[in-house]
Amino acid sequence: MDEKNKKIVEEIAKTIRGLSIEAIEKAKSGHPGLPLGCADIGAYLYAEVLKHNPKKSNWLNRDRFVLSAGHGSMLLYSCLHLAGFKVSMKEIKFFRQFGSKTPGHPEVHVTDGVEATTGPLGHGTGNAVGMAIGMKILAAKFNTDKYKLFDNKIYALMGDGCMMEGVVSEASSIAGHLRLDNLVIIYDSNKISLDGPVSENTSEDTKARYRAYGFDVFEIDGHDLDALDATFKEIEKKQTKPILIVANTIIGKGSPHMSGSHKVHGAPLGEEELKATKKALDLPEEEFYVSKNVSSFFEKKQESQKKLEDDWNENFSRWAKENPKLFEEFKKMQCKTLPSELEKDLKDLEMKTPIASRESSSKILNYLAEVLPFLYSGSADLSSSDKTYLNNFEQITFSNFKGRNFKFGVREFAMGTISNGLSLVDTFIPVCGTFLVFSDYMRNAIRIAALSNLRVIYQFTHDSIFLGEDGPTHQAVEQIASLRAIPNLQVIRPADANEVKMAWIAALKHIGPTALILSRQGLPTLAETSISFEDGLSKGAYIIKKEKTKPDYTLFATGSELSLAIEVAKELEKLNKDVRVVSFPCFEIFETQKKEYKDKIIKGELGIRVAIEAGSEMGWYKYIGLDGIAITVNRFGISAPANKIKEEFGFTVDSIVKKII
Repeated sequence: MDEKNKKIVEEIAKTIRGLSIEAIEKAKSGHPGLPLGCADIGAYLYAEVLKHNPKKSNWLNRDRFVLSAGHGSMLLYSCLHLAGFKVSMKEIKFFRQFGSKTPGHPEVHVTDGVEATTGPLGHGTGNAVGMAIGMKILAAKFNTDKYKLFDNKIYALMGDGCMMEGVVSEASSIAGHLRLDNLVIIYDSNKISLDGPVSENTSEDTKARYRAYGFDVFEIDGHDLDALDATFKEIEKKQTKPILIVANTIIGKGSPHMSGSHKVHGAPLGEEELKATKKALDLPEEEFYVSKNVSSFFEKKQESQKKLEDDWNENFSRWAKENPKLFEEFKKMQCKTLPSELEKDLKDLEMKTPIASRESSSKILNYLAEVLPFLYSGSADLSSSDKTYLNNFEQITFSNFKGRNFKFGVREFAMGTISNGLSLVDTFIPVCGTFLVFSDYMRNAIRIAALSNLRVIYQFTHDSIFLGEDGPTHQAVEQIASLRAIPNLQVIRPADANEVKMAWIAALKHIGPTALILSRQGLPTLAETSISFEDGLSKGAYIIKKEKTKPDYTLFATGSELSLAIEVAKELEKLNKDVRVVSFPCFEIFETQKKEYKDKIIKGELGIRVAIEAGSEMGWYKYIGLDGIAITVNRFGISAPANKIKEEFGFTVDSIVKKII
């Protein structure tokens, strides 16, 4: 690095430190340690490395920077502000305040230039792996000998806390296995975590660990700009594997009394230490100071960055004209438009009966993959059982990114974070599968997908105690209720093949994640569910059997219990009882309906209300009232054949009738 460039990067780093600690102090809240310790890395990345256009932050071929150590958000906000993204000085000063675009941890779609919602440690690293996979897919699919449209890189910054989280091990193992030569992970190794020195709990050889994963590993002084420059120039020259850069840094660098200590990790410096730190860093007394040199540097850089995208757009236009079929495929992936006849086509798909909803969903998914090129599917080592494999497409491997099937191995959490990263590339809707009980392993990834409005579809199978002999370790009881507790997650438990078809339409329309809750056992296909999407599943709950006059009983049921509810209704009618049966596949969709419709389903003179679902009772009393009867499962299951379990837990017609009469 020549002296002129080095001088301006040093000044940018100093500016990042000043903006960060002042914003944190003004908010009286935040994490100054990482911004002070990683300012040199941030300055170098945004001044020298990243190929992007801050004035059009969604340019598809941009380099992406993910701050996995999301608690250090002021580092990112300072970089984005200086680089010219839509992060104003007003927002810097409004850090962590109500309604600000600079929240405590970075949130995608809230702050311009933020690539992923991060904060739960390690999550962003998995996102970065997913983004790198997504860009490798696009390159394999659309690059030609003449045009290399997609050649960007994904950069992630993670800390000691991220490195300790298991999801980083899972995601890094996959990255190494797939030989992702477009992924660079920078490890901020300051050897301090919130509670104290990392040496208190960790003594592993991190470099050896990552070499074993299949990474190329570099180690540098994270404050040495010449070392940073030399390392990144070597990576730029030739990268054949994912990279880990171990950047040894001093947490809170510049703070006279707190640097190198866990005390600077998660709390403001305080007014006196702030003044002392500014003096030590040779920062002017003026608050939130940005020099003309720094402003001018980034203004000039924005011109070259705009030209970078303009040139790419011209190249893309030429490619589109010369490759019309590829261009049409690209547009379909980017727009994610559903065919106008999709509902009719799905209705026309023939299904045997009875059929497990995991099987009917598999048939639908395989059909959809043929007409929706943006659907990619994967499983945590269960594709033969959760039925997520796309039969007419290849598996993605390190030598073939033209496939559309992922094999994640037994790595549920990484599968979730990688799927989120793939969704963030914005040309994919990933589908990922495992048994419902193992959704617990990936819960944080599901939550972040919901928070971020990411379009990910989860195929959760083996949905209840009725899977039988595998026993309580594999029998889902509380999982449906716990998933329903996540805002913006559609949890759909379809009753049969008809509802599974409509559930897929709901999943594809939803701007956010959807969990399809599917059975292992065969389910009869019901004539009562053979109705339009508009009249049925799009409402979340709908009447499938009307009362003759005024119901003595209203039965609410989901999934495999809907056919049971119909049989119970028939038995009650033999006892001269008037019965309404409501299919209730999705609480979340139902809650979006107009009041008039909801009142029609759950209010009025409905007699004794009964919920029938082979899962926790939690959530049902909102609909059946405190006097309602919940035929549910509120203890762990047992290892036994399914029919014996039905008897033991009272999921038979006779048992239910006796309980509610």
